[in-house]
Amino acid sequence: MGFPAQQQDVPGVQGRMSPVPDCGEQSYRGSGKLTGKAAVITGADSGIGRAVAIAYAREGADVLISYLDEHDDANEVVALVEAAGRKAVPVPGDLSDPAHCRAVIDRAAAEFGRIDILVSNAAYQMTHETLEEIGDEEFDHTFKLNMGAYFYLVKAALPHMPEGASIIGSTSVNSDMPSPTLAPYAATKAAIANFSASLAQLLGPRGIRVNSVAPGPIWTPLIPSTMPEEKVTRFGDDTPLGRAGQPAELAGAYVLLASDEGSYISGARVAVTGGRPIL
Repeated sequence: MGFPAQQQDVPGVQGRMSPVPDCGEQSYRGSGKLTGKAAVITGADSGIGRAVAIAYAREGADVLISYLDEHDDANEVVALVEAAGRKAVPVPGDLSDPAHCRAVIDRAAAEFGRIDILVSNAAYQMTHETLEEIGDEEFDHTFKLNMGAYFYLVKAALPHMPEGASIIGSTSVNSDMPSPTLAPYAATKAAIANFSASLAQLLGPRGIRVNSVAPGPIWTPLIPSTMPEEKVTRFGDDTPLGRAGQPAELAGAYVLLASDEGSYISGARVAVTGGRPIL
């Protein structure tokens, strides 16, 4: 099926994409699965994080919207969360900085009084055809943002998380089927899956569940901002379902893992990959 040729600068803006990703703005209908809960979602301005923020708000949760600097996209999410009758707290900044991770959690604790759900979703990737193209700073940044932020956010959030709380990491089909042109990104996603499994065992005695979601090719701003045009136009065509997924198609998995309906699900990795297998 593919997409029109298009390119953006990193991190990409959802409103400039063609077609604009479907994050459930018109389709997601809540049923009270998260009533009264408070959530922190990183990368919540666009793509998967945006779809999760919309779904959580319509399921009854207040939401802290962590994002880098895509203010227009983030303001749209704030409006959608508030339209659902829930509190929205936008917090811009760079999560590759441990101090900012702690500031995000401090803000959530101050605004909500507790943190029931933490979704670590923000990520960086870039396509490179050779290893020599990957600069030292880019390699370090990829690990600091994708994996480091997960560690710092969880560590800071634990004092504010009651029994029954849920932590969800966004991993990837790349954790098991690494794309050679996304080597640092793929490595971080494998680390996130592994770290989530460790956390599930560490935090189970506290009554805190930890899981991860492994998306396949999903149409988000990362794609036109980190892949060459020829890959954008064919993005997702090689899945068994023959297309890329939309962010809205992941929302249900994140809702299940955050809700009381998933009360005995911990240490799981949920594949939303269009048919691509994960180990």
